[in-house]
Amino acid sequence: MHDSDRTSVAKACDGDSEAFRSLVERHSRYVFNVAYRLTGNVSDAEDVVQTAFLRAHQQLSRFEARADFRTWLHRITVNCSIDLIRTRRHREIAHDPADLEMESATDTARGVPPGPDRLMLSVEIRDRVTEGMAQLSASERLAFTLRHVEGLPIKDVAAAMGLKNEAAKNSIFRAVRKMRCALEPLVVVAERRA
Repeated sequence: MHDSDRTSVAKACDGDSEAFRSLVERHSRYVFNVAYRLTGNVSDAEDVVQTAFLRAHQQLSRFEARADFRTWLHRITVNCSIDLIRTRRHREIAHDPADLEMESATDTARGVPPGPDRLMLSVEIRDRVTEGMAQLSASERLAFTLRHVEGLPIKDVAAAMGLKNEAAKNSIFRAVRKMRCALEPLVVVAERRA
């Protein structure tokens, strides 16, 4: 655990509200990004952030100092996201392309600005991923994100979603199939450029 996290957690456990505020400020963007990937909706992600930090504050005395605070907070965020999705399972959650934050691996990191072709492809990839994610049901999106973004094994995805392994596999399979269909035109474009 980062020393500043360790110090802030210790102070927050002793009732220092400023110490907990520093933890919130330090980790809120990370928590939002995790929640957004799982819920697919800015408003829902913001709700999860509030709930996750409230739960973390309430359970701070149970936090083991030898553990990593971010890892502990990540698990709380995933659980809060799953809870929210379960309570809102009746509606489909759609992505708003204007709100989707995706970082593409461009040459900008090496100081070389991307060319117009690269920028166009990046925008097209973002749009296709957004469209693909919008076509997924809430349970498919959750299963896909837990498996392919968070990297959880199938048994953990199933446990997190309250499903049997086969049902989780089916949700992941359906999500992957839909995402492949959404991204297929990009594969054709990439093959033409190669």
